[in-house]
Amino acid sequence: MITFPNAKINLGLQITGKRKDGYHEIETCMVPIPLFDALEMIVDKKGGWESTGLSIPGDSKDNLILKAEKLIRKDFQGLPNLKIHLHKNIPMGAGLGGGSADAAFALKLMNNLFDLHLDDFFLEEYAAQLGSDCPFFVENTPKIARGRGEILEPIDLSLQGSFLILIHPGIHVGTKEAYAGVTPKKPSINLEEVLKDKSRWKEELVNDFEASIFQSYPEIAEIKSKLYQSGAYYAAMSGSGSTVFGLFDEKPSDLSWKEGFFVFEKYL
Repeated sequence: MITFPNAKINLGLQITGKRKDGYHEIETCMVPIPLFDALEMIVDKKGGWESTGLSIPGDSKDNLILKAEKLIRKDFQGLPNLKIHLHKNIPMGAGLGGGSADAAFALKLMNNLFDLHLDDFFLEEYAAQLGSDCPFFVENTPKIARGRGEILEPIDLSLQGSFLILIHPGIHVGTKEAYAGVTPKKPSINLEEVLKDKSRWKEELVNDFEASIFQSYPEIAEIKSKLYQSGAYYAAMSGSGSTVFGLFDEKPSDLSWKEGFFVFEKYL
């Protein structure tokens, strides 16, 4: 079986509190976008793991897909071995949720492959054990996310017809670094109300990470500025960065980017 985990973008991201468990409370709207990895699982006596595409740093024991497999096997013993292949296309550590998507889609794929009959509620419970963004990718529809990102509320929002430009400049912004530059505060807007009116997004839909990260990495700020200069109705950094995206009513004709930047463009 093969599946295609997709990325997400954040429309606004407010850091609203610090928790006793070390996590932060957030409020954001996450929206799936059609930028995909490819994940294949085959029942195989030997089993095994391999990846192609973008290089995945770190030890395989920290891989969220393998952690997802381990979670399922813990509760469903005796499942046959799997040969797992991931083709990585979504940039990592870029605020796009690619690793979280891979993990959630691995859970869904195993659920289908082995006829486990787990509904979305249980899949989200497993996903929450793997990472804050993971539960979002189970239903994979626009959601308001609160808590540490795992408390999800559906929202009637569509970006259909908008042209998306997404730029990852290859700058790595660590999550710890991103949070260190933010002082939690109560939400300054009613997120649901602002999301209903796209004319309010530019001024009111803020990513709290931007202020300190733009100061440390002016090149990221320049990308956002360039997107607005080219006519975006909304532009922002996604998650804790360093990817910046722009949403346009029509495809702009005058944009070019530095060689080496990861650029993704598509009508939604």
